[in-house]
Amino acid sequence: MKIALGQINPTVGDFSGNAAKIIQFAHQARSAGAGLILFPELAVSGYPPRDLVERPSFVVRSRATVERIAAETQGITVICGTVTPAEAESGKKVMNSAALLREGRVDFIQSKMLLPTYDVFDEARNFAPAKSQQLFSFCGKQMALTICEDAWNDKRFWNRRLYRIDPVEELVRAGGNFVLNISASPFWLGKRELRRDMLTAIAQNQNVPVAMVNQVGGNDSLVFDGSSLVIAPDGRVIAQAKSFEEDLIYFDSEKLSGNMHPQVEGEEASAYEALVLGTRDYVHKCGFLRAIIGLSGGIDSALTASIAADALGPENVIGVGMPGPYSSPGSIDDARALANNLKIRFELLSIRDIYEAARLTLAPVFAGLPEDVTEENIQSRTRGMLLMAMSNKFGALVLSTGNKSELAVGYCTLYGDMVGGLAVISDVPKTLVYRLSAYVNSRRKIIPEATIKKPPSAELRPDQKDSDSLPPYDVLDAILEDFVEESCSAEQIARAHNFDPDLVRRVIRMVERSEYKRQQAAPGIKISAKAFGYGRRFPIAAKAEV
Repeated sequence: MKIALGQINPTVGDFSGNAAKIIQFAHQARSAGAGLILFPELAVSGYPPRDLVERPSFVVRSRATVERIAAETQGITVICGTVTPAEAESGKKVMNSAALLREGRVDFIQSKMLLPTYDVFDEARNFAPAKSQQLFSFCGKQMALTICEDAWNDKRFWNRRLYRIDPVEELVRAGGNFVLNISASPFWLGKRELRRDMLTAIAQNQNVPVAMVNQVGGNDSLVFDGSSLVIAPDGRVIAQAKSFEEDLIYFDSEKLSGNMHPQVEGEEASAYEALVLGTRDYVHKCGFLRAIIGLSGGIDSALTASIAADALGPENVIGVGMPGPYSSPGSIDDARALANNLKIRFELLSIRDIYEAARLTLAPVFAGLPEDVTEENIQSRTRGMLLMAMSNKFGALVLSTGNKSELAVGYCTLYGDMVGGLAVISDVPKTLVYRLSAYVNSRRKIIPEATIKKPPSAELRPDQKDSDSLPPYDVLDAILEDFVEESCSAEQIARAHNFDPDLVRRVIRMVERSEYKRQQAAPGIKISAKAFGYGRRFPIAAKAEV
Protein backbone atom coordinates (compact mmCIF):
# COMPACT_ATOMS: atom_id res chain seq x y z
CA MET A 1 0.00 0.00 0.00
CA LYS A 2 1.25 3.45 -0.91
CA ILE A 3 0.83 5.79 2.06
CA ALA A 4 1.32 9.55 2.01
CA LEU A 5 2.38 11.99 4.72
CA GLY A 6 0.84 15.44 4.24
CA GLN A 7 3.18 17.84 6.04
CA ILE A 8 1.15 21.06 6.06
CA ASN A 9 1.34 24.51 7.65
CA PRO A 10 -2.04 25.19 9.28
CA THR A 11 -3.18 28.44 10.89
CA VAL A 12 -4.92 28.27 14.24
CA GLY A 13 -8.65 28.88 13.80
CA ASP A 14 -8.53 29.01 9.99
CA PHE A 15 -10.85 26.09 9.40
CA SER A 16 -11.56 26.87 5.75
CA GLY A 17 -7.92 27.48 4.90
CA ASN A 18 -6.72 24.39 6.74
CA ALA A 19 -9.43 22.26 5.12
CA ALA A 20 -8.42 23.52 1.69
CA LYS A 21 -4.83 22.41 2.31
CA ILE A 22 -5.92 18.99 3.55
CA ILE A 23 -8.24 18.45 0.59
CA GLN A 24 -5.62 19.64 -1.91
CA PHE A 25 -2.91 17.35 -0.51
CA ALA A 26 -5.35 14.43 -0.33
CA HIS A 27 -6.35 14.88 -3.98
CA GLN A 28 -2.70 15.04 -5.01
CA ALA A 29 -1.92 11.87 -3.06
CA ARG A 30 -4.94 10.09 -4.51
CA SER A 31 -3.79 11.00 -8.02
CA ALA A 32 -0.37 9.55 -7.19
CA GLY A 33 -1.96 6.23 -6.23
CA ALA A 34 -1.86 6.52 -2.44
CA GLY A 35 -4.58 4.72 -0.48
CA LEU A 36 -3.99 6.53 2.81
CA ILE A 37 -2.73 9.98 3.78
CA LEU A 38 -1.84 11.24 7.24
CA PHE A 39 -2.02 14.85 8.40
CA PRO A 40 -0.62 16.38 11.61
CA GLU A 41 -2.08 16.70 15.09
CA LEU A 42 -5.03 19.15 15.18
CA ALA A 43 -4.44 19.91 11.49
CA VAL A 44 -8.10 20.88 11.09
CA SER A 45 -7.97 23.65 13.70
CA GLY A 46 -4.24 24.36 13.87
CA TYR A 47 -1.99 23.76 16.86
CA PRO A 48 -1.88 24.97 19.58
CA PRO A 49 -5.47 26.32 19.81
CA ARG A 50 -5.11 26.89 23.58
CA ASP A 51 -8.29 28.36 25.14
CA LEU A 52 -10.06 28.71 21.79
CA VAL A 53 -11.30 25.17 22.41
CA GLU A 54 -13.42 26.54 25.28
CA ARG A 55 -15.71 28.19 22.73
CA PRO A 56 -18.58 25.91 21.69
CA SER A 57 -18.49 27.33 18.18
CA PHE A 58 -14.89 26.12 17.82
CA VAL A 59 -15.94 22.53 18.43
CA VAL A 60 -18.94 22.84 16.12
CA ARG A 61 -16.77 24.22 13.32
CA SER A 62 -14.21 21.47 13.86
CA ARG A 63 -16.85 18.79 13.39
CA ALA A 64 -18.39 20.48 10.35
CA THR A 65 -14.96 20.90 8.75
CA VAL A 66 -14.07 17.25 9.28
CA GLU A 67 -17.34 16.19 7.67
CA ARG A 68 -16.61 18.48 4.72
CA ILE A 69 -13.12 17.01 4.32
CA ALA A 70 -14.55 13.47 4.43
CA ALA A 71 -17.09 14.31 1.73
CA GLU A 72 -14.49 15.87 -0.56
CA THR A 73 -11.73 13.26 -0.24
CA GLN A 74 -13.51 10.07 -1.26
CA GLY A 75 -11.25 7.60 -3.00
CA ILE A 76 -8.49 7.94 -0.40
CA THR A 77 -8.52 7.31 3.33
CA VAL A 78 -7.56 10.38 5.37
CA ILE A 79 -6.30 10.65 8.95
CA CYS A 80 -6.27 14.15 10.38
CA GLY A 81 -6.09 15.74 13.81
CA THR A 82 -9.17 17.49 15.13
CA VAL A 83 -11.06 18.49 18.27
CA THR A 84 -13.91 16.25 19.45
CA PRO A 85 -16.35 16.62 22.37
CA ALA A 86 -15.29 15.02 25.64
CA GLU A 87 -17.44 12.94 27.93
CA ALA A 88 -19.29 15.13 30.43
CA GLU A 89 -17.80 13.52 33.54
CA SER A 90 -14.24 14.33 32.47
CA GLY A 91 -14.59 17.98 33.50
CA LYS A 92 -13.20 19.06 30.12
CA LYS A 93 -15.17 20.01 27.04
CA VAL A 94 -12.97 18.54 24.33
CA MET A 95 -10.44 15.91 23.38
CA ASN A 96 -7.42 16.06 21.08
CA SER A 97 -8.30 13.43 18.51
CA ALA A 98 -7.33 11.74 15.27
CA ALA A 99 -10.18 11.11 12.84
CA LEU A 100 -10.04 8.43 10.17
CA LEU A 101 -12.15 9.47 7.17
CA ARG A 102 -13.17 6.73 4.79
CA GLU A 103 -15.79 6.58 2.04
CA GLY A 104 -17.11 10.04 2.81
CA ARG A 105 -17.62 9.65 6.55
CA VAL A 106 -15.85 9.58 9.90
CA ASP A 107 -15.09 5.88 10.31
CA PHE A 108 -12.87 5.82 13.40
CA ILE A 109 -11.66 8.21 16.11
CA GLN A 110 -8.76 7.79 18.49
CA SER A 111 -8.11 10.48 21.08
CA LYS A 112 -4.81 11.41 22.68
CA MET A 113 -3.95 9.65 25.93
CA LEU A 114 -0.86 11.50 27.17
CA LEU A 115 -1.39 15.23 27.64
CA PRO A 116 1.89 17.12 28.20
CA THR A 117 2.04 19.82 30.87
CA TYR A 118 5.68 20.92 30.73
CA ASP A 119 7.63 23.68 29.00
CA VAL A 120 5.31 25.29 26.39
CA PHE A 121 2.68 22.55 26.70
CA ASP A 122 -0.44 22.87 28.85
CA GLU A 123 -2.77 20.38 27.20
CA ALA A 124 -4.26 19.08 30.44
CA ARG A 125 -5.73 22.56 30.85
CA ASN A 126 -7.76 22.19 27.67
CA PHE A 127 -8.25 18.52 26.88
CA ALA A 128 -9.55 15.36 28.49
CA PRO A 129 -7.36 12.28 27.97
CA ALA A 130 -8.59 9.22 26.13
CA LYS A 131 -9.68 6.43 28.48
CA SER A 132 -8.86 3.67 26.02
CA GLN A 133 -7.37 3.02 22.62
CA GLN A 134 -8.09 0.65 19.80
CA LEU A 135 -6.41 -0.63 16.69
CA PHE A 136 -7.94 -0.24 13.24
CA SER A 137 -7.46 -2.49 10.24
CA PHE A 138 -6.10 -1.17 6.98
CA CYS A 139 -4.90 -3.26 4.03
CA GLY A 140 -4.02 -6.25 6.14
CA LYS A 141 -2.27 -4.22 8.84
CA GLN A 142 -3.35 -3.65 12.42
CA MET A 143 -2.67 0.05 12.72
CA ALA A 144 -1.75 1.66 16.05
CA LEU A 145 -2.81 5.30 15.74
CA THR A 146 -1.14 7.64 18.23
CA ILE A 147 -0.94 11.41 18.67
CA CYS A 148 2.38 13.15 19.33
CA GLU A 149 3.10 12.74 23.08
CA ASP A 150 1.60 9.24 23.01
CA ALA A 151 4.90 8.11 21.45
CA TRP A 152 7.14 9.93 23.96
CA ASN A 153 7.10 7.48 26.86
CA ASP A 154 9.18 4.46 25.81
CA LYS A 155 10.76 3.10 29.01
CA ARG A 156 13.65 1.67 27.03
CA PHE A 157 14.53 5.13 25.65
CA TRP A 158 13.86 7.54 28.51
CA ASN A 159 15.75 7.30 31.78
CA ARG A 160 12.80 8.89 33.54
CA ARG A 161 9.31 8.49 32.14
CA LEU A 162 6.65 11.15 32.66
CA TYR A 163 3.62 8.87 32.50
CA ARG A 164 2.53 5.56 33.96
CA ILE A 165 1.43 4.08 30.63
CA ASP A 166 3.01 3.73 27.21
CA PRO A 167 0.26 3.85 24.54
CA VAL A 168 2.54 2.49 21.83
CA GLU A 169 3.60 -0.49 23.91
CA GLU A 170 0.00 -1.29 24.83
CA LEU A 171 -1.22 -1.08 21.21
CA VAL A 172 1.59 -3.32 19.97
CA ARG A 173 0.88 -5.80 22.77
CA ALA A 174 -2.76 -5.83 21.57
CA GLY A 175 -1.62 -6.89 18.10
CA GLY A 176 -0.61 -3.65 16.41
CA ASN A 177 2.00 -4.19 13.73
CA PHE A 178 2.30 -0.70 12.27
CA VAL A 179 2.58 2.53 14.31
CA LEU A 180 1.17 5.77 12.94
CA ASN A 181 1.85 9.01 14.80
CA ILE A 182 0.40 12.39 13.93
CA SER A 183 2.32 15.20 15.61
CA ALA A 184 2.66 18.90 16.26
CA SER A 185 6.15 18.66 17.73
CA PRO A 186 7.82 22.09 18.07
CA PHE A 187 11.38 22.74 17.00
CA TRP A 188 14.36 23.53 19.16
CA LEU A 189 18.02 22.97 18.46
CA GLY A 190 18.66 19.26 18.86
CA LYS A 191 14.97 18.32 18.79
CA ARG A 192 14.98 16.71 15.34
CA GLU A 193 17.84 14.41 16.30
CA LEU A 194 16.14 13.50 19.57
CA ARG A 195 12.84 12.84 17.80
CA ARG A 196 14.50 10.63 15.20
CA ASP A 197 16.40 8.65 17.85
CA MET A 198 13.24 8.16 19.89
CA LEU A 199 11.19 6.93 16.92
CA THR A 200 14.04 4.65 15.88
CA ALA A 201 14.08 3.15 19.37
CA ILE A 202 10.35 2.46 19.15
CA ALA A 203 10.67 0.80 15.74
CA GLN A 204 13.53 -1.41 16.91
CA ASN A 205 12.19 -2.18 20.40
CA GLN A 206 8.70 -3.05 19.16
CA ASN A 207 9.85 -4.51 15.82
CA VAL A 208 7.30 -2.48 13.84
CA PRO A 209 7.46 0.26 11.22
CA VAL A 210 6.80 3.77 12.56
CA ALA A 211 5.42 6.62 10.44
CA MET A 212 5.31 10.13 11.94
CA VAL A 213 3.86 13.18 10.20
CA ASN A 214 4.71 16.47 11.84
CA GLN A 215 3.23 19.94 11.48
CA VAL A 216 5.36 22.64 9.84
CA GLY A 217 5.18 26.41 10.25
CA GLY A 218 5.12 29.05 12.93
CA ASN A 219 2.27 29.69 15.36
CA ASP A 220 2.99 32.49 17.85
CA SER A 221 6.33 31.70 19.55
CA LEU A 222 6.50 28.11 18.34
CA VAL A 223 8.12 26.89 15.15
CA PHE A 224 7.29 23.43 13.82
CA ASP A 225 9.98 21.99 11.60
CA GLY A 226 8.06 19.21 9.84
CA SER A 227 10.87 16.72 9.18
CA SER A 228 8.31 13.89 8.98
CA LEU A 229 9.79 10.38 9.05
CA VAL A 230 9.11 6.73 8.36
CA ILE A 231 11.37 4.21 10.09
CA ALA A 232 11.66 0.50 9.40
CA PRO A 233 11.80 -2.12 12.20
CA ASP A 234 15.57 -2.37 11.77
CA GLY A 235 15.96 1.36 12.43
CA ARG A 236 16.49 2.51 8.86
CA VAL A 237 14.91 5.82 7.86
CA ILE A 238 13.02 4.82 4.73
CA ALA A 239 11.22 8.10 4.04
CA GLN A 240 11.65 11.66 5.18
CA ALA A 241 10.11 15.04 4.40
CA LYS A 242 11.83 18.40 4.16
CA SER A 243 12.47 20.64 7.13
CA PHE A 244 10.80 24.04 7.57
CA GLU A 245 8.50 23.82 4.55
CA GLU A 246 5.35 22.04 3.45
CA ASP A 247 5.93 18.70 1.79
CA LEU A 248 4.16 15.59 0.56
CA ILE A 249 6.01 12.28 0.66
CA TYR A 250 5.09 8.65 -0.04
CA PHE A 251 6.22 5.27 1.19
CA ASP A 252 5.35 1.65 0.48
CA SER A 253 4.09 -0.13 3.60
CA GLU A 254 5.16 -3.56 2.28
CA LYS A 255 8.47 -2.86 0.58
CA LEU A 256 9.37 -0.30 3.29
CA SER A 257 10.82 2.18 0.83
CA GLY A 258 9.88 5.78 0.14
CA ASN A 259 10.82 9.34 -0.69
CA MET A 260 13.94 10.76 0.93
CA HIS A 261 13.75 14.54 0.70
CA PRO A 262 16.72 16.63 1.89
CA GLN A 263 16.56 18.24 5.32
CA VAL A 264 18.39 21.30 6.61
CA GLU A 265 21.63 20.20 8.26
CA GLY A 266 23.82 22.01 10.79
CA GLU A 267 22.97 24.02 13.89
CA GLU A 268 23.42 27.49 12.37
CA ALA A 269 21.47 26.66 9.20
CA SER A 270 18.68 25.03 11.21
CA ALA A 271 18.41 27.93 13.65
CA TYR A 272 18.38 30.46 10.83
CA GLU A 273 15.70 28.65 8.83
CA ALA A 274 13.57 28.30 11.97
CA LEU A 275 13.83 32.04 12.64
CA VAL A 276 12.95 32.89 9.05
CA LEU A 277 9.92 30.59 9.08
CA GLY A 278 8.79 31.80 12.51
CA THR A 279 9.08 35.43 11.45
CA ARG A 280 7.26 34.94 8.15
CA ASP A 281 4.35 33.08 9.69
CA TYR A 282 4.02 35.36 12.71
CA VAL A 283 3.89 38.49 10.55
CA HIS A 284 1.58 37.04 7.92
CA LYS A 285 -0.73 35.09 10.26
CA CYS A 286 -1.16 38.26 12.34
CA GLY A 287 -2.37 40.06 9.21
CA PHE A 288 0.72 42.14 8.37
CA LEU A 289 2.69 42.29 5.15
CA ARG A 290 5.61 44.50 6.12
CA ALA A 291 8.02 44.99 9.00
CA ILE A 292 10.04 47.87 10.46
CA ILE A 293 13.39 47.46 12.18
CA GLY A 294 15.56 49.98 13.99
CA LEU A 295 19.06 49.66 12.50
CA SER A 296 21.75 50.71 14.97
CA GLY A 297 24.74 49.53 12.98
CA GLY A 298 25.12 46.72 15.50
CA ILE A 299 25.13 42.99 14.91
CA ASP A 300 21.76 42.22 16.56
CA SER A 301 19.75 44.54 14.32
CA ALA A 302 21.80 43.40 11.31
CA LEU A 303 20.92 39.75 11.91
CA THR A 304 17.27 40.61 12.56
CA ALA A 305 17.07 42.59 9.32
CA SER A 306 18.63 39.72 7.37
CA ILE A 307 16.08 37.28 8.79
CA ALA A 308 13.22 39.69 8.02
CA ALA A 309 14.36 40.25 4.43
CA ASP A 310 14.54 36.51 3.82
CA ALA A 311 11.20 35.95 5.53
CA LEU A 312 9.15 38.75 4.00
CA GLY A 313 11.10 39.86 0.93
CA PRO A 314 13.35 42.95 0.99
CA GLU A 315 10.61 45.07 -0.55
CA ASN A 316 8.55 44.54 2.61
CA VAL A 317 11.18 45.59 5.15
CA ILE A 318 11.93 49.15 6.30
CA GLY A 319 15.17 49.83 8.15
CA VAL A 320 15.34 52.98 10.27
CA GLY A 321 18.59 54.54 11.46
CA MET A 322 18.06 56.80 14.45
CA PRO A 323 21.35 58.45 15.40
CA GLY A 324 21.59 60.16 18.77
CA PRO A 325 24.14 62.36 20.51
CA TYR A 326 26.54 59.45 21.07
CA SER A 327 26.10 57.53 17.83
CA SER A 328 29.32 57.09 15.92
CA PRO A 329 29.47 57.99 12.21
CA GLY A 330 30.62 54.43 11.59
CA SER A 331 27.41 53.01 13.04
CA ILE A 332 25.29 55.12 10.71
CA ASP A 333 27.45 54.07 7.76
CA ASP A 334 27.18 50.41 8.76
CA ALA A 335 23.37 50.62 9.03
CA ARG A 336 23.13 52.22 5.59
CA ALA A 337 25.51 49.66 4.08
CA LEU A 338 23.48 46.80 5.54
CA ALA A 339 20.27 48.22 4.08
CA ASN A 340 21.93 48.56 0.69
CA ASN A 341 23.22 44.99 0.83
CA LEU A 342 19.77 43.68 1.74
CA LYS A 343 18.08 46.02 -0.77
CA ILE A 344 15.62 47.19 1.87
CA ARG A 345 14.23 50.71 2.26
CA PHE A 346 16.30 52.85 4.63
CA GLU A 347 15.22 55.96 6.51
CA LEU A 348 17.39 58.17 8.73
CA LEU A 349 15.65 59.96 11.60
CA SER A 350 17.79 61.83 14.13
CA ILE A 351 16.60 61.70 17.74
CA ARG A 352 18.76 64.62 18.89
CA ASP A 353 16.08 67.32 18.88
CA ILE A 354 13.50 65.11 20.62
CA TYR A 355 16.07 64.02 23.19
CA GLU A 356 17.09 67.60 23.96
CA ALA A 357 13.44 68.64 24.20
CA ALA A 358 12.79 65.86 26.71
CA ARG A 359 15.80 66.90 28.79
CA LEU A 360 14.65 70.50 28.72
CA THR A 361 11.15 69.50 29.84
CA LEU A 362 12.53 67.38 32.69
CA ALA A 363 15.22 69.87 33.76
CA PRO A 364 13.17 71.53 36.54
CA VAL A 365 12.33 68.12 38.05
CA PHE A 366 15.88 66.75 37.69
CA ALA A 367 17.67 69.93 38.85
CA GLY A 368 20.79 69.14 40.88
CA LEU A 369 20.75 65.42 40.04
CA PRO A 370 23.58 63.77 38.07
CA GLU A 371 23.00 62.17 34.70
CA ASP A 372 22.63 58.38 34.84
CA VAL A 373 20.76 55.58 33.14
CA THR A 374 17.69 57.85 33.00
CA GLU A 375 19.13 59.89 30.14
CA GLU A 376 20.21 56.72 28.36
CA ASN A 377 16.70 55.32 28.55
CA ILE A 378 15.19 58.55 27.21
CA GLN A 379 17.21 58.00 24.04
CA SER A 380 16.08 54.41 23.73
CA ARG A 381 12.43 55.29 24.36
CA THR A 382 12.57 58.10 21.83
CA ARG A 383 13.66 55.56 19.23
CA GLY A 384 10.84 53.26 20.30
CA MET A 385 8.33 56.05 19.89
CA LEU A 386 9.52 56.80 16.34
CA LEU A 387 9.36 53.13 15.34
CA MET A 388 5.83 52.78 16.67
CA ALA A 389 4.77 55.98 14.89
CA MET A 390 6.00 54.52 11.60
CA SER A 391 4.27 51.25 12.44
CA ASN A 392 0.96 53.07 12.89
CA LYS A 393 1.39 55.15 9.76
CA PHE A 394 2.51 52.37 7.41
CA GLY A 395 0.67 49.40 8.96
CA ALA A 396 3.93 47.52 9.41
CA LEU A 397 4.94 45.37 12.38
CA VAL A 398 7.95 46.50 14.43
CA LEU A 399 10.49 43.75 14.99
CA SER A 400 12.55 44.23 18.14
CA THR A 401 16.20 43.24 17.97
CA GLY A 402 17.30 42.26 21.48
CA ASN A 403 19.04 38.92 21.97
CA LYS A 404 18.56 36.30 24.68
CA SER A 405 21.66 37.33 26.65
CA GLU A 406 20.43 40.92 26.99
CA LEU A 407 16.87 39.91 27.78
CA ALA A 408 18.10 37.48 30.43
CA VAL A 409 19.98 40.09 32.46
CA GLY A 410 17.72 43.04 31.72
CA TYR A 411 20.22 44.86 29.52
CA CYS A 412 17.33 46.36 27.59
CA THR A 413 14.86 49.23 27.99
CA LEU A 414 11.15 48.79 28.53
CA TYR A 415 9.19 50.86 26.00
CA GLY A 416 12.50 51.55 24.26
CA ASP A 417 14.48 48.94 22.36
CA MET A 418 11.95 46.36 23.61
CA VAL A 419 9.04 47.85 21.66
CA GLY A 420 7.59 45.78 18.86
CA GLY A 421 5.23 42.99 17.95
CA LEU A 422 7.81 40.23 17.64
CA ALA A 423 11.21 39.78 19.29
CA VAL A 424 12.87 37.83 16.49
CA ILE A 425 16.16 36.84 18.17
CA SER A 426 15.08 36.89 21.82
CA ASP A 427 15.95 33.18 22.11
CA VAL A 428 19.35 33.61 20.42
CA PRO A 429 22.29 34.07 22.81
CA LYS A 430 24.83 36.69 21.80
CA THR A 431 27.47 34.10 20.95
CA LEU A 432 24.99 32.41 18.60
CA VAL A 433 24.17 35.83 17.09
CA TYR A 434 27.79 36.01 15.92
CA ARG A 435 27.68 32.45 14.56
CA LEU A 436 24.43 33.12 12.68
CA SER A 437 25.83 36.34 11.27
CA ALA A 438 28.84 34.42 9.99
CA TYR A 439 26.42 31.92 8.45
CA VAL A 440 24.53 34.75 6.71
CA ASN A 441 27.76 36.08 5.25
CA SER A 442 28.92 32.62 4.19
CA ARG A 443 26.04 32.58 1.71
CA ARG A 444 26.42 36.20 0.55
CA LYS A 445 28.24 39.16 2.08
CA ILE A 446 25.39 41.00 3.78
CA ILE A 447 26.48 42.15 7.21
CA PRO A 448 29.32 44.70 7.08
CA GLU A 449 32.61 43.44 8.48
CA ALA A 450 32.83 46.46 10.78
CA THR A 451 29.52 45.50 12.35
CA ILE A 452 30.86 42.06 13.22
CA LYS A 453 34.27 43.18 14.48
CA LYS A 454 33.47 46.25 16.59
CA PRO A 455 32.87 45.84 20.34
CA PRO A 456 29.12 45.70 21.13
CA SER A 457 27.74 48.99 22.40
CA ALA A 458 24.35 50.59 23.00
CA GLU A 459 25.96 53.99 22.25
CA LEU A 460 23.89 55.79 24.88
CA ARG A 461 26.84 57.53 26.57
CA PRO A 462 30.40 58.44 25.53
CA ASP A 463 32.61 55.43 24.73
CA GLN A 464 30.02 53.00 26.12
CA LYS A 465 30.58 49.27 25.66
CA ASP A 466 28.51 46.27 26.74
CA SER A 467 31.53 45.01 28.66
CA ASP A 468 31.19 48.01 31.02
CA SER A 469 28.07 46.36 32.48
CA LEU A 470 28.30 42.69 31.54
CA PRO A 471 30.84 39.87 31.64
CA PRO A 472 32.30 38.77 28.29
CA TYR A 473 29.52 37.20 26.28
CA ASP A 474 31.12 33.76 26.13
CA VAL A 475 31.18 33.72 29.94
CA LEU A 476 27.71 35.23 30.27
CA ASP A 477 26.15 32.77 27.82
CA ALA A 478 27.71 29.77 29.54
CA ILE A 479 26.23 30.91 32.87
CA LEU A 480 22.84 31.63 31.31
CA GLU A 481 22.64 28.28 29.52
CA ASP A 482 23.30 26.38 32.74
CA PHE A 483 20.98 28.52 34.84
CA VAL A 484 18.07 29.11 32.45
CA GLU A 485 18.02 25.85 30.51
CA GLU A 486 19.43 23.40 33.07
CA SER A 487 18.34 25.07 36.36
CA CYS A 488 21.83 24.66 37.81
CA SER A 489 22.79 26.39 41.05
CA ALA A 490 25.41 29.13 41.26
CA GLU A 491 27.81 26.70 42.92
CA GLN A 492 27.33 24.07 40.23
CA ILE A 493 27.90 26.61 37.46
CA ALA A 494 31.01 28.10 39.07
CA ARG A 495 32.48 24.66 39.67
CA ALA A 496 31.71 23.34 36.18
CA HIS A 497 33.35 26.28 34.40
CA ASN A 498 35.86 27.42 37.01
CA PHE A 499 34.09 30.80 37.18
CA ASP A 500 34.22 33.26 40.04
CA PRO A 501 31.23 32.29 42.25
CA ASP A 502 30.50 35.96 43.00
CA LEU A 503 30.29 36.68 39.27
CA VAL A 504 27.89 33.79 38.76
CA ARG A 505 25.70 34.95 41.63
CA ARG A 506 25.68 38.50 40.25
CA VAL A 507 24.48 37.27 36.86
CA ILE A 508 21.77 35.13 38.46
CA ARG A 509 20.55 38.13 40.49
CA MET A 510 20.35 40.15 37.26
CA VAL A 511 18.27 37.41 35.66
CA GLU A 512 15.85 37.26 38.57
CA ARG A 513 15.51 41.03 38.91
CA SER A 514 14.60 41.32 35.22
CA GLU A 515 11.57 39.04 35.25
CA TYR A 516 9.22 42.05 35.14
CA LYS A 517 10.81 43.17 31.89
CA ARG A 518 10.56 39.79 30.22
CA GLN A 519 6.89 39.43 31.07
CA GLN A 520 6.23 42.69 29.21
CA ALA A 521 8.37 41.77 26.21
CA ALA A 522 7.07 41.00 22.75
CA PRO A 523 6.71 37.28 22.02
CA GLY A 524 9.86 35.69 20.65
CA ILE A 525 10.61 32.71 18.45
CA LYS A 526 11.62 29.63 20.43
CA ILE A 527 14.69 27.80 19.12
CA SER A 528 16.21 26.56 22.40
CA ALA A 529 15.11 23.89 24.85
CA LYS A 530 14.08 26.61 27.32
CA ALA A 531 13.08 30.00 25.97
CA PHE A 532 11.78 32.99 27.86
CA GLY A 533 8.00 33.18 27.46
CA TYR A 534 5.10 30.96 28.45
CA GLY A 535 7.35 27.91 28.61
CA ARG A 536 9.23 29.45 31.57
CA ARG A 537 6.88 30.66 34.28
CA PHE A 538 8.40 32.47 37.23
CA PRO A 539 6.86 34.99 39.63
CA ILE A 540 7.81 38.64 39.31
CA ALA A 541 7.46 39.61 42.97
CA ALA A 542 9.64 37.03 44.67
CA LYS A 543 12.76 36.78 46.79
CA ALA A 544 15.03 33.95 45.81
CA GLU A 545 18.23 32.81 47.49
CA VAL A 546 21.28 32.84 45.19
